[in-house]
Amino acid sequence: MSKLPLQGKPWAELETELKAAKADDVDWVNGRAAVYIHYAGEDVLEVAKKAYLMYFSENGLGPNAFKSLARFENDVVNFGLGLLNGGPDALGAMTTGGTESIFLAVKAARDRARARNPNLGTPEILMAQTAHPAFDKAAHFMGLTTRRLPVRPDFTADPGAMRDAIGPQTIMLVGSAPAFPHGVVDPIAEIAAVAQERDLWMHVDACVGGYIAPFARKLGVDLPPFDFAVPGVVSISADLHKYGYTAKGASTLFFRDGEAFRFMLYDFDNWPRGRYITKTLVGTRPGGAIAAAWAVMNYLGEDGYLKVTERILNVRRRLEAGVTALGLKVWGRPQLGIMAYGSEDRDIRAIGERLAARGWLVGYLTQPWGIHLMLNLTHEPIVEAYLADLAAAIEEAAAMDRPSTAAASYS
Repeated sequence: MSKLPLQGKPWAELETELKAAKADDVDWVNGRAAVYIHYAGEDVLEVAKKAYLMYFSENGLGPNAFKSLARFENDVVNFGLGLLNGGPDALGAMTTGGTESIFLAVKAARDRARARNPNLGTPEILMAQTAHPAFDKAAHFMGLTTRRLPVRPDFTADPGAMRDAIGPQTIMLVGSAPAFPHGVVDPIAEIAAVAQERDLWMHVDACVGGYIAPFARKLGVDLPPFDFAVPGVVSISADLHKYGYTAKGASTLFFRDGEAFRFMLYDFDNWPRGRYITKTLVGTRPGGAIAAAWAVMNYLGEDGYLKVTERILNVRRRLEAGVTALGLKVWGRPQLGIMAYGSEDRDIRAIGERLAARGWLVGYLTQPWGIHLMLNLTHEPIVEAYLADLAAAIEEAAAMDRPSTAAASYS
């Protein structure tokens, strides 16, 4: 077990150790990571780094002390609301990540339901099997229940199944834009219509898509409606540190109006220090993440996001064509930066195992079995190399005398 050293070490020695420690990390710079990284170019990365360091010690918990951070957050929220068709009454806040955004959306839905019905039993969330586990995590911590429902043949959520599953304890319906496993966009308008019928909270998980889908739509991608332009959508989560390309530790949660937004807040004054009120789950928030988000969004602007989005969509299309040419099948109809592929007659885990042996970080899908890719600009120059290794992996897997037992995880 490591112990705190009795004496400190000089930075030169620590820097050497830090660099050496990366030896076994995935080579994301050269496109080997299929997840976790969102890269839009060295210039964007440098802007994020510099802005983050300028506000490294500042704390987002104290907007009165750090008025600059309050201004940056307000700008970022307004940028996001503009992209997602928020109306004049729409409000939002920055959080530290998608899980916190989803947690707070669940908390808000729960609190509104209890305010309307103090005798409500154990609240329930309905969602497709493909919805993010953060909803179950939030339910676990807050004493709610969840029900995951089967998806349609195209892997999108089934609004009819949701309608049929609604019970007296149901408080929230969830749709994804896109769902993380297959990269497909749920029929948000149909789910929201069901939510409106039953006066339920409708949340759109656009953690992945919130900062790429608006630009894909401008580029002509025929996306189904998914944002506040859809009547019945109450809240939307969208991660800045994914396809917003900002420093990690930055997401956004938006609400249609102030009535919904107020249920996000936590307000407490029964202690000697005075009133404690936060919009977020966490107290201290890194000022660097807020500043970096503001800087990156201003640096890229709409034109920059459109250019990066177009390149990522082209990477996905090239990979889809290459995978299909090798006799594999793309699952569903991905339209943004995520895709998954597999086979009905090949051992896809064995293929993934051989890809991993060639230095690729492989993410697996289990329903159906497949290989999952979340794309960014690090993948642009390596498409042909990946497809060549995939072709070799298919041949090697066919020659294996045992099935693969590779496990799927996202951690």
